[in-house]
Amino acid sequence: MNSPTNRTLDAIWRIESPKLIAGLMRLVRDVGRAEELAQDAFVAALTRWPNEGIPDNPGAWLMTVAKRRAIDQIRRNKTFEQKTDELGRNLDASDLTDFDAVHQEIDDDVLRLMFVAAHPVLAAEARVALMLRLLGGLTTAEIARAFLMPEPTIAQRIVRAKRTLAEARVPFEVPGQSERASRLASVLEAIYLIFNEGYAATAGDDVLRPELVEDALRLGRVLAAFMPGEPEVHGLVALMEIQSSRMRARVDAAGEPVLLLDQDRGKWNRLQIQRGLNALSRAERFGHALGPYALQAAIAACHARAATAEDTDWERIAALYDALAQILPSPVIELNRAVAVGMAFGAQQGLEIVDRLAGEPSLKRYHLLPSVRADLLFKAGRSSEARAEFERAASMAQNSRDRALLLKRAAECRF
Repeated sequence: MNSPTNRTLDAIWRIESPKLIAGLMRLVRDVGRAEELAQDAFVAALTRWPNEGIPDNPGAWLMTVAKRRAIDQIRRNKTFEQKTDELGRNLDASDLTDFDAVHQEIDDDVLRLMFVAAHPVLAAEARVALMLRLLGGLTTAEIARAFLMPEPTIAQRIVRAKRTLAEARVPFEVPGQSERASRLASVLEAIYLIFNEGYAATAGDDVLRPELVEDALRLGRVLAAFMPGEPEVHGLVALMEIQSSRMRARVDAAGEPVLLLDQDRGKWNRLQIQRGLNALSRAERFGHALGPYALQAAIAACHARAATAEDTDWERIAALYDALAQILPSPVIELNRAVAVGMAFGAQQGLEIVDRLAGEPSLKRYHLLPSVRADLLFKAGRSSEARAEFERAASMAQNSRDRALLLKRAAECRF
């Protein structure tokens, strides 16, 4: 999708598809069918909108078409006659403004969809993949990159998840408090992965995908309003608010990425930073040890509070990463810890951590591993080795802007 019209249609799909699938799920009670109906409606839009123009309320248009198709399908099945009547009463194609007026109903449906996709009948990894598909509108390839896994594996995981939910007849409802808590980790993980794909796109020509950032923030805020007593929900909202406050400074006028320490902090959104700090304060107010999202928010807050890059409290950041690695050990967190340790205590100490990750299978095609190693090598004065690592990172990067930045940094190592 390269033309302006197609890019607009793609953005509409990403914005509207979670609400569309959630609303349809309430009606047809089958997540696979709900997604198919939503996709069918969008195919109809792709056929008609380029000639007729995009309607003022594209979400309502898509919902109307999808409901009509749902009714057509149900009418072909005599055992669902009662449901047909119910759907018919709900559908009034001449009154599209009603759809605009039911924001709370939409939020409730999306909330239900979050917890249905996080049902324990699914394996943990399947829950998150399904939520990324349904709530984030991510493609299978994008989800595979988020998991650092092969695309066919993710495709099979999503298909099986939808089939399992249908066979188990999982009710379309928000579960009770005890069961809700057991599903929360999967919900939070999916929201943050949606955010990350928007904040640092893994492929394509753009560094940022603001529509995904906005989707993730909205989902996080809906969840925080529903579960105000969960510190990790506030921690996630704090993390996303603070990180997204930097978006205007993350790219230059040409759309090229700008590294954190090189960003113009005057472009950071101070109101959003304050919202994030307030959410972090709410997470800390519970008096428990901070969870992984609150810890990452505390790290982001260290950057947000520093007036200049030189004022950054790297020793505190390194200590926070040490705590994070204890409760959520992962190769990616260890790589981030290496950066902090390198900044706080010297490049050589950071390199020692990175080199221990060299044989990690999940990082085999992760371009940030050689990128971080290259940066530490450069700081240690080993320019020729740094250049080779920057070039290796560039060959692995799937985002063209990231690739260009890495090649630029490789060239700078020649001087």
